[in-house]
Amino acid sequence: GAVHGLRVTYFPYNEKELNIDPDATIKKIRRSFEKGKKIKLLMFGGSVFPFPHPVKEIADVAKEYNIIVNYDAAHVAGLIAGGIFQDPLREGADTMTMSTHKTLPGPQRGAIVAYEKYAEPIKRAVFPGLVSNHHLHSIAALVIALAEIKAFGEDYARAIVKNAKALAQALYERGLNVLGEEKGFTESHVLLVDITKYGDGGTLEKKLESANIIVNRNLLPWDIREGRNYMHPGGIRLGTSEVTRLGMGPSEMEDIAEFIARVVVKGEDVDKVAKDVAEFRKEYTKLHYCFETVEDAYRYLGP
Repeated sequence: GAVHGLRVTYFPYNEKELNIDPDATIKKIRRSFEKGKKIKLLMFGGSVFPFPHPVKEIADVAKEYNIIVNYDAAHVAGLIAGGIFQDPLREGADTMTMSTHKTLPGPQRGAIVAYEKYAEPIKRAVFPGLVSNHHLHSIAALVIALAEIKAFGEDYARAIVKNAKALAQALYERGLNVLGEEKGFTESHVLLVDITKYGDGGTLEKKLESANIIVNRNLLPWDIREGRNYMHPGGIRLGTSEVTRLGMGPSEMEDIAEFIARVVVKGEDVDKVAKDVAEFRKEYTKLHYCFETVEDAYRYLGP
């Protein structure tokens, strides 16, 4: 937004709740209009999204001021489609944007879902405004991915969240400071770990990668205030959508947590852990929550 000369401000955030603060946000909206500063668009969403956003509480007030509400579901689209996270459009969002390759396990594309009155303006903005090619080569893959979410999405989404909770608990029990313990750590696929007791997120990200364990370094809500930066933040984030698709469950989350603890907490040799991780991974080579064959997919889609 700032690139296009828009004035961008941010939702007040409750660090303890790991979520937007609805009361402070509502006060900020009302204060802004009282000062003659009109807000035109609210954008929910985030790259670390452990708990549903307070869409309804804030959207109800946004409607009083004719503010358009968008919900960026890039990271949680599969959970929403599975019916186990939140339902943004019914909670008050006008539009919902998403990627189709995260918790919704399809090809790398984008999608916009909106109420009918926004359809034409969105179409014009997308083409010819922003996009000149709709990449037909991945349309069929997207259709299959959407069909799989329709057929298996609820079970898949429930398993993702169950695994995320299990992984968070297992890491917590091994001495890692997983945030959100008072709230059950997470209600989505993602968990956030304060890693400062053992180093910084950037260094440990590379160390874990050397052990065949891929995590993301991640800023904690208070990192900038405490002088950290994105290259060396205080946290790491982990997600469970991919391991769930490979057929892993809560018992495997214990194994994964132990691998991570061996590197981060116990300081074991990364080459030894890497070999153990590779051996563990050999048992999980088949995708789950999907059609067995292309023919099954086409039969599900119908003529």
